[in-house]
Amino acid sequence: MSAIGFGNVAIVGAGAIGGWLGVHLAKAGVQLSVLARGDTLHALQHHGLQLNQGGELHFVPVQASNDAADLGVQDLVIISVKAPALAAVAPQVAPLIGPETVVLTAMNGVPWWFLQGFGGPVQGRPLQTVDPQGAIACALPAKHIIGCVVHASCSVDAPGVVRHHFGDGLIVGEPSGQVTPRVQALHALLQRAGFNATVSSQVQKDIWYKLWGNMTMNPVSAITGATADRVLDDEMVRGFMSRVMLEAKAIGECIGIPVAQEPEDRHAVTRKLGAFKTSMLQDVQSGKPVELDALVSAVRELGQMTGMSTPFTDALLGLSRLHARTLGLYPAQ
Repeated sequence: MSAIGFGNVAIVGAGAIGGWLGVHLAKAGVQLSVLARGDTLHALQHHGLQLNQGGELHFVPVQASNDAADLGVQDLVIISVKAPALAAVAPQVAPLIGPETVVLTAMNGVPWWFLQGFGGPVQGRPLQTVDPQGAIACALPAKHIIGCVVHASCSVDAPGVVRHHFGDGLIVGEPSGQVTPRVQALHALLQRAGFNATVSSQVQKDIWYKLWGNMTMNPVSAITGATADRVLDDEMVRGFMSRVMLEAKAIGECIGIPVAQEPEDRHAVTRKLGAFKTSMLQDVQSGKPVELDALVSAVRELGQMTGMSTPFTDALLGLSRLHARTLGLYPAQ
């Protein structure tokens, strides 16, 4: 690592969140590389990475390639691809990772490393629903991982062009919960880059809390095509979502991450965000694969591991999975 802590940083997945993170880090002085392909690669190579934020357009040049070997070993690798793409992408990342490289996972849902160093009765067990062949864990060993929870809304205007809407929160933490020198150095870098960054002593709890709302609102909106306000205005739909959330709450308590809220408390927070389209609804409307496994299947698997009954989660998963399969956005059975 260089004198500033993380001199060389690579983004894997320069979409909405990855692009937003990359521009801020580059402006903070890191040497930024991006592993990309297709139209995004072409845009980055010819026009750099661009961010619309606060009425201003920010531009940073990047080294971009579809071959990680061209980019070399990095101090920090930020993984911000959609969960369904990770199994294919992870083996390609190997040339970026040296003995001391930190891999920051800025993704939605339950990650493959969730139970490493944590989990009570199920600690250390793999999650088949998010890493069925173990390819991700093999390509991205747990010793390199620092978890990240993103509290921000961004979108992609065009390949290589990102728009920031609101929020600047980043929560980072070691899977073990230890406050290590590397997580402290990362926290300092993120703060210097302008993010509202905090270090968590149990990043799994922060992941679970964000998931607690996303795991219902995302698939329900994707199935119905409704914005969040309309979903919450339907008393029967909101009640069904609350039942799913209570199942997830019970699972969390079993593995050591109790949620000190009731579902209606979380619904009230979501309602303040207004008539927004969830990321999963946007994916469905764009014909992109949906993140069901990281958001819902993993919760059901954790329920099975801990002996918890999850009939409402099962129903949500079954309906949303069938809907996505019918549209060709989830693998066939």
